Amino acid sequence: MSDTRGGPEPVAHRARPADPADPADPADTADPADPAGPARARGPARSGIGPEGSGADGEHDGSDEGSGEGSGEGEGSGGESLLTVVVALVANALLALAKSVAAVVTGSAAMVAEAAHSWADTGNEVFLLVAERSGGRPRDAEHPRGYGRATYVWSLVAAFGLFSAGAVVSVWHGVTQLGSTEEEASFVVNYVVLGVALVLEGTSFVQASRQVGGDARRWGVHPLRYVAETSNPTLRAVFFEDASALVGIVLAAAGIGLHQLTGDPVWDALASIAIGVLLAVVAVFLMRRNMAYLLGEGLGPQLQARVLRSLLAHPQIERITYLHVEYVGPQRLFVVAAVDLVGDDAESALAVRLRGLEADVEQDPMIEDAVLTLALPAEASLAP
Repeated sequence: MSDTRGGPEPVAHRARPADPADPADPADTADPADPAGPARARGPARSGIGPEGSGADGEHDGSDEGSGEGSGEGEGSGGESLLTVVVALVANALLALAKSVAAVVTGSAAMVAEAAHSWADTGNEVFLLVAERSGGRPRDAEHPRGYGRATYVWSLVAAFGLFSAGAVVSVWHGVTQLGSTEEEASFVVNYVVLGVALVLEGTSFVQASRQVGGDARRWGVHPLRYVAETSNPTLRAVFFEDASALVGIVLAAAGIGLHQLTGDPVWDALASIAIGVLLAVVAVFLMRRNMAYLLGEGLGPQLQARVLRSLLAHPQIERITYLHVEYVGPQRLFVVAAVDLVGDDAESALAVRLRGLEADVEQDPMIEDAVLTLALPAEASLAP
């Protein structure tokens, strides 16, 4: 969460850096993908706060860079994320079947690990599809900040599945096969299946990389930083799962090849263990990022400043003394601010103006919910 209050002290941020935010100016059009809630209708955006920015993970440096998850790409980005997940699901389902057959035919420990990896990824893609559907529902009276955090819940379940069904099974099977003396029935079968896997996994990875690379270039941030920090958990999951799958294929091929060259099956078993460790590292990373957003990922200082500038640009706001912003879903923000309105209206009129101003602020597609209150005269003003 990001929380800023006016005063003699520097602006404070409770958040760790998250989504590799966008360097877009606050006047840029924000992500237009936010569904309108029934409680407050949204019209055309008054002004965009720019795409989402760095949130809050202690692993990151807190700087706010472009993310491409705003400005002009909202609906397209959501559709592209769904396509990315579907492509990964089809590829992994086909590979899981092929690798399972090869593992049974050849008895290769590395191929068993690869089969477990593909089955885990297939199940994960199903969870990610559920995440996309659940998190995309419009807000209602019971959920005024929308259902965006459901995306992180299901993505967390998918990451745990990768750890339990992929990493644990691979390591366990590799350890049990360390003392094995059985010869594989056919090395050729393994090489053929791994070759097909390389093509299918490569196709899925190209789709994920295309989406990541396009967004990263649009906002001038490195693709790896973008995908590691983005508030879009499904894109991050598919990208890292596909990347680990390609590395896993190389590890499996190396283990099988060394087994064939040396006649020692220990290399096959070691490859299985290495694949399991790789999956564990990826799964833990994905779980940590989803947990960060579930706990209320905030914005980095630069995007926090852009939100502040965007609010101050409103003709009815004279100054702001307090600002709190956090993510409540992919490209969705919850904003709380203490504002001093232009003019000197009576108290009853001020309440009406505040409610209207909240609805106006929520026209910004990235703002899921806004709560505004009156600033105290003695409170210092915030400056972007």
